[in-house]
Amino acid sequence: MTRKAAYPVVDVFAGPGGLGEGFSSLKRGKKDACFKSVVSIEQDEYAHKTLFLRHFLRSFSGRDIPEDYYRYLNRQITLDELYQLHPNHARDAEQSAVRVSLGPNNHECVRSLISSRLGDSKKWALVGGPPCQAYSLVGRSRMMGDPGFEQDERHFLYKEYLRIIIEHAPPVFVMENVKGLLSAKVKGELVINRIIADLTAPKDALGMSANGLGYKLYSLSEDEAPGIEADPRMFLVRAEEYGVPQARHRMFIVGIRKDINVSPGRLRRQRPPTVQQTIGNLPRIRSGISRGKDSYDNWRREIGGLNPADVRKEMNGHRYARDITDLMSSDLIQFPKILMKSSSKYPSQPRMRHDALVSIYDPNLNVLDGHESRSHMPSDLRRYAFASFFASVTGKSPKLADFPRSLLPAHANVDQGRAGKMFSDRFRVQIPDRPSTTVTSHISKDGHYFIHFDPKQCRSMTVREAARLQTFPDNYRFEGPRTAQYHQVGNAVPPFLARQIAEIIADVLDSMGENS
Repeated sequence: MTRKAAYPVVDVFAGPGGLGEGFSSLKRGKKDACFKSVVSIEQDEYAHKTLFLRHFLRSFSGRDIPEDYYRYLNRQITLDELYQLHPNHARDAEQSAVRVSLGPNNHECVRSLISSRLGDSKKWALVGGPPCQAYSLVGRSRMMGDPGFEQDERHFLYKEYLRIIIEHAPPVFVMENVKGLLSAKVKGELVINRIIADLTAPKDALGMSANGLGYKLYSLSEDEAPGIEADPRMFLVRAEEYGVPQARHRMFIVGIRKDINVSPGRLRRQRPPTVQQTIGNLPRIRSGISRGKDSYDNWRREIGGLNPADVRKEMNGHRYARDITDLMSSDLIQFPKILMKSSSKYPSQPRMRHDALVSIYDPNLNVLDGHESRSHMPSDLRRYAFASFFASVTGKSPKLADFPRSLLPAHANVDQGRAGKMFSDRFRVQIPDRPSTTVTSHISKDGHYFIHFDPKQCRSMTVREAARLQTFPDNYRFEGPRTAQYHQVGNAVPPFLARQIAEIIADVLDSMGENS
């Protein structure tokens, strides 16, 4: 039987490689890769280091991950030593994981790079999306007072994506971006309408002669193929509907060149694992104390400052006041004898045999990477504890109006929050029997939106927990300081979703004529 070559993938604005990981993990049969990332472009220093490491591992094609990689995760060797032990594979990664900024100064460099890596390939895919902070709802709410908001270059970086389409005419592309794109406007015009028109006729968008190059645009979640006049909401993909343990809503636009008479399929719905099923078997750890001496005893003492009787009095007849404070009274005296701030003990495989969880687990790992808690102010520790007790009883995260006044933060807009006018869910617990809320890059700033459901751990999510909710494999190492790691995880495409998209794109390429 003739072995089919892997289809090349060009991944731009690649981040730490979530889309590329999904495409690269798709197999024909048990071993043969369906796609090969021939070039991934990312400008951020730490995201590129993560991307480079993953490309290094993929260069061991058809073989198991080398033992030296596990030695690196065990901190028995450095990253430089790992690359020195496998210089040919490191050189391969240098060719495919490239740190460069997409923009006018690098047009010729990027054009030449992609051309050389593609060679004479006719069947390949372009994937990726421009940085999305300027489109995100949170980003826009913070930038609306900035007079330079509408001139922010991140509104227009998708034109660099257009230029790559024009120069290389991929048979198929996948463009990803945030849900906020649906309502983002520049000079009163909806950005999404402009982008749909431009992707349909990319040369027109950049003022070039059209010369026949055009694309039909398709949704991954709806059954009809939209055109320029279609409702842009058709491009929205809700990740939790496709097995991802996270309510992550993103735009995915599939474009197929107009001379190719092939239509893509649709993602198939499946139930996701819950937060408990995804991260519940990771070792229990505690948060640290950011102000004052950090120790387990001091941590216990600070949380112990949460007095159930005072809380009940302040909740003033709240429907769940008695149940919450009864649980609080019971659990506050039953804390573990000792908890550390981190753990590298790798757990057994999750009991639930869901494909997303199977793709996360690595039976060859003997060390857990990235499971270290951040530190919090003592006042936030008590807020986190109350919030997780509240969620344990009610099955929902508390709003600011549910907090006793003594636990409210000293913010100028806290009364507006209690009235439900803004940031009423400033402290958000992840509910164990549901998918998580969206893991965003804001997790790098603080943990208030990502509070662990276990009151006895009283902390926010670790990098590894966030990565699991994003369906990154446990052997996926994020490089850089912890803040950068959180940022990478929050901005990524879930690999499990990306692999399902890859199946659809592989079917498109399989269906193309050889002379397309």
